[in-house]
Amino acid sequence: MRYNPLGRTGLFVSELCLGTMTFGGDQGMWGRIGDLSQAQADAMVGSAIEAGINFIDTANVYSAGLSERITGQALRNVGVPREEIVLATKVYGRIGAGPNGVGASRSHILDQARASLKRLQTDHIDLYQLHGFDPATPIEETLEAMDVLVRAGDVRYVGVSNWAAWHIARALGIAERRNLAPIRSLQAYYTLAGRDLEREIVPMLAAEQVGLLVWSPLAGGLLSGKYDRDGNALSGEGRRAGFDFPPVDRPRAFAVIDAMRPIAARLECSVAQVAIAWLLHQKVVTSVIIGARTAAQLADNIGAAAVTLDAADLRSLDAVSALPAEYPGWMLERQGAYRQGDDPPARS
Repeated sequence: MRYNPLGRTGLFVSELCLGTMTFGGDQGMWGRIGDLSQAQADAMVGSAIEAGINFIDTANVYSAGLSERITGQALRNVGVPREEIVLATKVYGRIGAGPNGVGASRSHILDQARASLKRLQTDHIDLYQLHGFDPATPIEETLEAMDVLVRAGDVRYVGVSNWAAWHIARALGIAERRNLAPIRSLQAYYTLAGRDLEREIVPMLAAEQVGLLVWSPLAGGLLSGKYDRDGNALSGEGRRAGFDFPPVDRPRAFAVIDAMRPIAARLECSVAQVAIAWLLHQKVVTSVIIGARTAAQLADNIGAAAVTLDAADLRSLDAVSALPAEYPGWMLERQGAYRQGDDPPARS
């Protein structure tokens, strides 16, 4: 297991992060994602820590707070020292009735931070993330609320999830001007079947030294290789059978799977491990969040850290998953090519 700094900080997190979305679901969407009991969650957390994972991610909306409760209790049951774990959770989603039971207002953030601390049985949250962008709340108000938590010691670092590049760039500028706690990480969807964030988000993250935490690295299980082209599980019942998310360009996804299969066979690993290993080879990626419903799934995902793809493998996967050219990207590349060592354009 390797460890990477969380963006422009001195905090190091494991390249794999244990996601807890499968903890506690009993009905509705959360039940379709996972319904692990406390005992099962304890075993998951124990296995992750034993493998060298020091990073755990949850959210207040996962199973209406139950995931946080189970996660906090699991850390106590496993007996790991609190200072050895980087604990992340999120705020934004609807957690109560009424117009103020959702969003990134000062009121909602401060109320939910206290609630999360209680559910997690801890005196601080290492990484507190805004789970979405709130168009109804001024960014200044949101950042000031997060800064209050940092200055109070309740939160160590601030992150966001599912924000656009311009959202983050603007927030970074505001935080710098007002001397507020800056955004240190983005949690976003990124897979071989969905490389959209490479257009603008990845260059911004690299330029601003913001860390990238990847959610759903297997595209909701589709890149595990256990589905046919109609989305049916080849054996047993997969998660997408009841929760078809995130949206995926299926022809491209299955072309990627076809390219991964011979690589997996040669390396004697699973298709899922190849998909996760590709992410671990991307310089912009800080940590990949892995979630599992069974011990076998968790062990397989953890095994991806030991998979090394060679240059030919990476070229093959990059080619089959490449994004189609899109403006202004193709124009920027054309305009800037000669500034990177190519011959300058001829004078007319």
